[in-house]
Amino acid sequence: MQVLVTGAAGFIGYSLCNVLVKKNNFKVIGIDKINSKKKSIFNDRLNILKKNKNFKYKKINICNYKDLKKVFRSNHFTFVINLAAEAGVRNSIENPDSFIKTNLVGFCNILKLSKEMNTPHLIFASSSSVYGEAKKYPTSENTNTDNPISFYASTKKSNELIAYSYSKMFNMQITGLRFFTVYGPYGRPDMAIFKFFRNILNKKEIILFGGGKHIRDFTYIEDVVEDIMSIILNKKVLLKKFNIYNIGGGSTTSVNQIVKMIEKITKTKSKIIYDKKQNGDVDKTYCNNNKFVKEFRRKKYTSINDGLLLFFKWYKDYFN
Repeated sequence: MQVLVTGAAGFIGYSLCNVLVKKNNFKVIGIDKINSKKKSIFNDRLNILKKNKNFKYKKINICNYKDLKKVFRSNHFTFVINLAAEAGVRNSIENPDSFIKTNLVGFCNILKLSKEMNTPHLIFASSSSVYGEAKKYPTSENTNTDNPISFYASTKKSNELIAYSYSKMFNMQITGLRFFTVYGPYGRPDMAIFKFFRNILNKKEIILFGGGKHIRDFTYIEDVVEDIMSIILNKKVLLKKFNIYNIGGGSTTSVNQIVKMIEKITKTKSKIIYDKKQNGDVDKTYCNNNKFVKEFRRKKYTSINDGLLLFFKWYKDYFN
């Protein structure tokens, strides 16, 4: 079974590929646009994947339709999993053009080629940011998403709308996944939990925007991968041609609580600078995962305390 994973050197892309390639019935083509000669966590992830015979890497930007088309035409993918994206609320304010190119133009390239090659199932990454400042929590898939408050969130909402229209017009099996603040080993260094561990351990200051009062549904990476694998391995469970699922643990923790937990785990006192709330940041995310749990008979998700301990163990090993 051939699977295409875009953004294969990214956090979720790498973590998913690392599970897929260990199953003999999956052959994974991973594409990403990273510079393979530059030392980074992206290359560290990629180098791990390259050691497995079931993985092949191609340096391709999904905005390059011509190169992307060659990959689609030379393979027969059972699943296309689009995880390539420009991410981050603040980054989307500073660099909107890159978000337009990757999250909109690149995503449309994936859709067009999946349609042209009759791909049986397209899975794509959305985000909990589409909920904006919701009026009721936890947010379910039926919660109104017409008022995203960041450009990043708007691109993800657009992905869902465009994918829905493709599914309806061309009878395509498409599944969108709204990820809730994913963290864990080989995570994104720009995300809060990674930065907090790094700066606290190195006796550097950490900045808490909005007084650290923001509340998030932090979701451990292994839970995310398990949910994606449930969809891949149990496709008959899908009730409709077009599906949207919340992917989150269904519990919340404030940023201030996270800092206190990390201080306890590392036995190190943090140096905190409090700053005003950042433009585009929502006050709260809280996942109602009942739909996914019911349809896929999902069991327990990783607690935030256990997840932080697992991340700390990886962090110490990685940076030695």
